[in-house]
Amino acid sequence: MVNMSDWKSEEIVLASASPRRAQLLSDMGFKYVQYPANKPELELSEGPARGVALKIAKAKARAVYEELGRPDKMILAADTIVVLDGRIMGKPANEKDAYRMLARLSGKKHEVITAVSLIYKGKTYSFASSTTVLFREMLHDEVLYYIEHYRPMDKAGAYAIQEWIGMCKIAHIEGSYTNVMGLPTEKVYTFIRHLMEKGRVEETK
Repeated sequence: MVNMSDWKSEEIVLASASPRRAQLLSDMGFKYVQYPANKPELELSEGPARGVALKIAKAKARAVYEELGRPDKMILAADTIVVLDGRIMGKPANEKDAYRMLARLSGKKHEVITAVSLIYKGKTYSFASSTTVLFREMLHDEVLYYIEHYRPMDKAGAYAIQEWIGMCKIAHIEGSYTNVMGLPTEKVYTFIRHLMEKGRVEETK
């Protein structure tokens, strides 16, 4: 069996510019280097939400893997989407779009799906995690306050759970809290440990 200190010392290539995902990896004790894919973010497509998120995460990981010349290091990419009433919400295009998204989420339950894709020793492994989030109703001035002070244009569904909205307007969650932040840490840790110790793991659909 591989010692924990040995496998956690291996550097991971994080195929993302997200400071939240970087912080989560750091908090988990992993060494990493950020290397976002040098390409525009893929457009959300039609189809089951989980499948869409997995497709995007896999594409991000593959792009960085190819750009770096197929390295032996582990590549980790992720994509987070918000789903309300069966419809996918990506990142808002502008403040007006952010307001529209938050107004739709107000007082309702929605699903947050984060798909993770890892490339290790040339093989791709992917899985997705889901969390249900219940918003309390948001008043007009509260939505404006959040957009003005937290600038959520880089966030799926136009919000981050670790900010003001998470403290004041989220009534209940079912599932992983860090999954809503952009990385289901417990599942990522377990997955990586299996890979480092056994060299393989069954892919999760």
